[in-house]
Amino acid sequence: MAQQVLMPKWGLTMKTGKIARWLAAEGDTVQAGQPLLEVETDKITNVVEAPASGLLFQIVAPAGEVVPVMQVIGLIAAPGETPERLPAGAAPAPAGQAASGRTATAAAPAKAGPAGAVRAMPAAKRLARELGIDLAAVTGSGPDGAVTEKDVRAAAAQPPAPAPAATPAPSPAPAPAVPPDAPRAGTVIPLEGIRRLIAENMQASLQNAAQLTVFVEADVTDMVALRETMLARNKHDAGYRLSYNDIIAYAVCRALLKHPIMNSTLAADGIHLHDHVNLGIAVSLPDGLIVPNVKGADTYGLEELKAKVRDAAGRARKGGLSMDEISGGTFTISNVSMLGVDGFTPILNPPETGILGVGRVVDKPGVHRGVVCPRKCMTLSLTFNHMVTDGGPAMTFLRELADMLEQPVRMLV
Repeated sequence: MAQQVLMPKWGLTMKTGKIARWLAAEGDTVQAGQPLLEVETDKITNVVEAPASGLLFQIVAPAGEVVPVMQVIGLIAAPGETPERLPAGAAPAPAGQAASGRTATAAAPAKAGPAGAVRAMPAAKRLARELGIDLAAVTGSGPDGAVTEKDVRAAAAQPPAPAPAATPAPSPAPAPAVPPDAPRAGTVIPLEGIRRLIAENMQASLQNAAQLTVFVEADVTDMVALRETMLARNKHDAGYRLSYNDIIAYAVCRALLKHPIMNSTLAADGIHLHDHVNLGIAVSLPDGLIVPNVKGADTYGLEELKAKVRDAAGRARKGGLSMDEISGGTFTISNVSMLGVDGFTPILNPPETGILGVGRVVDKPGVHRGVVCPRKCMTLSLTFNHMVTDGGPAMTFLRELADMLEQPVRMLV
């Protein structure tokens, strides 16, 4: 009997998936568990495995199409079987007659863009922007000729070609430099694929939660001093790193243990308070945003948690996360300090109850022990779901967190 391949549903908020590419063609023989196609969501790119062995009889939804979850995207037939071809948008057969493909996580592949666009891995695009390398002039050595990070480094190492002789002539002032991947003025960017999925999820977050944001300005002079002390203590370790975000992540876990209502998720049967903190870290990518989370983050010391968070963020940028690492979070941190922003109102990552926004550290005059002097200040913003908790508990949690950052030595004892 023919076996339908369905668009899988990964996570509570997933509504659609974009078919990045089929790994087999119609008429190819496939084996159960064999990678069959790649699907993009707003969070990650996954491989869908064949649910049965046989012939890939029909590709119902071609590459590039955005398909609702649980809709038929392909049909696998047994050898010698000739089933009726299905129309696009076909509903799945009753239970027992068809099943969706099993899934296995894969690193995000190079994404094909508009006609003439360069196929390149996300890390390669980012490095090319940093080094000012034109990807169109780089020969790719990755899958299907995609440009890799190694290719970009090799191109950067090549000496520049000599400029052709030209007769000097007056010329208009050069236009400001624009990154290769930046949108061009006067163009229309289609709201599709990952961008559309992110838009839909953010809109759904606002519609399905009563979101309120509160702010506090923390005097983090002692946190800055603690970081400098720890960096100096480890100055002989060339690989040692410690950021404000590392200290903040550790403090968030400590504060959540004291305020468990903020470490909760909202479900149909009620509010779930969790035993451990699955800490999400928002990571910006060239084509969107992803939030990997560290399971049991509250069980780690500062150095261990720092390593876990950096590992998850690094693999998020390179496309090496598993589905487990982007689902099941209980609280999220979104740090925009590197963008020079003081404060903002982050949007909840459903079904979580809270998300912390972290702004930059700035020098301000302050009163310390009765004396006006320069101090290091940081704005923290907490968005919480008013359906789950009231303002009092949420604000108490934020104040507790600020107190920990203002006196971090006591937190680390």
